[in-house]
Amino acid sequence: MGGGRDVEVGAAFDELRRADTVAFGGVGFAGTLLPVTEAYRRVEAALADDPAGIREQVDRLLAEATPAGRVYAATLLERIDPAAGRAAWAALRDDPAEFGTFVGCVMGRATLRDHATGQLSRR
Repeated sequence: MGGGRDVEVGAAFDELRRADTVAFGGVGFAGTLLPVTEAYRRVEAALADDPAGIREQVDRLLAEATPAGRVYAATLLERIDPAAGRAAWAALRDDPAEFGTFVGCVMGRATLRDHATGQLSRR
């Protein structure tokens, strides 16, 4: 990656680190993308260019982020290394921390425990 892209990806990781809501798609009637969703997509796109560099940042995100940020981190980690992603979900399945969710027009709350258990049951 190069200069400007590095700055964009760094800013995206900062957004994910402090995320309070998990939304992978558009929200509301207009399908608006939240800043955190845009940040996730920027990091996801950067995986193709620098998977090793992104992996380091994802590992840090998993350790340092808010509960919502850790959901994004584990999801990204699965894309990079499925076994490591599964291990991350397994570690999160004992965490009762809550975060906001947004699916379409529906806002909700979830716990890392419930979300991780759901992710593990799909695999």
